[in-house]
Amino acid sequence: MKIYEELVARGLIAQVTDEDRIRELVNNGEATFYIGFDPTADSLHVGHFMALCLMKRLQMAGNKPIALLGGGTGMIGDPSGKTEMRKMLTKEDIDHNIECFKKQMSRFIDFSEGKAIMVNNADWLLELNYVDLLREVGAFFHVNNMLRAECYKQRLERDGGLSFLEFNYMIMQSYDFLELYRRFGCNLQFGGDDQWSNMLGGRELIRKKYGEKKADAMTITLLLNSEGQKMGKTVGGAVWLDPAKTSPYEFYQYWRNVADADVLKCIRMLTFLPLEQIDEMDSWEGAKLNDAKDILAFELTKLVHGEDEAVKAKNTSAAIFSSGDSADMPSVEITQEDLKDGAIDIQAILVKAGLATSRSDARRSVEGGGVSVDGDKITDPFASFKPEDLKDGRVIRKGKKNFKKVLFN
Repeated sequence: MKIYEELVARGLIAQVTDEDRIRELVNNGEATFYIGFDPTADSLHVGHFMALCLMKRLQMAGNKPIALLGGGTGMIGDPSGKTEMRKMLTKEDIDHNIECFKKQMSRFIDFSEGKAIMVNNADWLLELNYVDLLREVGAFFHVNNMLRAECYKQRLERDGGLSFLEFNYMIMQSYDFLELYRRFGCNLQFGGDDQWSNMLGGRELIRKKYGEKKADAMTITLLLNSEGQKMGKTVGGAVWLDPAKTSPYEFYQYWRNVADADVLKCIRMLTFLPLEQIDEMDSWEGAKLNDAKDILAFELTKLVHGEDEAVKAKNTSAAIFSSGDSADMPSVEITQEDLKDGAIDIQAILVKAGLATSRSDARRSVEGGGVSVDGDKITDPFASFKPEDLKDGRVIRKGKKNFKKVLFN
């Protein structure tokens, strides 16, 4: 099976333009393609994971990836999928985040010997003269068409509306494709389905400037909006690829806890296991689905953190579920600053441990009978613990699958 057909079989393709030409480019290893990453945090998260895996797959098939870091677009903020304007970052914050992204991307993409390119759109966007941009690019964008884009329509229907700052984002992203086409011969772009309007804008910009026959500028979109954004959210917030933010064990557990209905879909989309092996899992039910979840968690933890950490996370998970304890269990330290009147209540512990998003969330968990300490169910949402109670560590469990060891330091 060739790579384009494999992407289809894995459920990665949502929409394409010029499908026959795209299939030819990708299958022949002739695609120079880009995916953009706006540096809105100091770590990539699982919402980026599918894109990184796609870049790796296509590179393995002989195509050249361009990892576009949004040092310029990050100064504006993408309105797609957002109910309000993003927090504006300083240039220093953006530069720091970019350096973090570079290190993490190198685990997935081979940038040696020109096999892939990493660029920052600040190199051209921050040098633009606004009037020159309007004359070169703005004339090709019709406001009526832009307002019909789903990413803008959703915001216009809300009380906060859409800022003029964000309205420029589509033009900036389209200009990115134009520059990448000029500088590197980029002929293909990938993105989430929430990026469709932006990507079509870039494609049409190149065609209008260079002519449809001359411009070999295609576009393709992955099913990233519904799947990727869902993957990027969990009770404790985003699941990061940085082990300092989400430990390998927590990363493993995140994938170990996916819903039964999603496990094979995730294996198909995200792992590099052969499709023939995955197809054999289609009939798995009941306890066998738990085996599939272990396979998913191990394969993805190995991809992000290496095989040693994946083995350790798997063994820790098995030890916890068999005995309720493990030396490698993730832990959280309670300090003097966390105490109130010399003690800390269970609600505060759950929040500090990342097992609840707020005190009200923690209280509901306790009152619902889902919280235990060293195996003893907690029924009082105001149950408190003194430092000496936590000196040797207590295992806090929320539900059946979420654990943390809590110690006083």
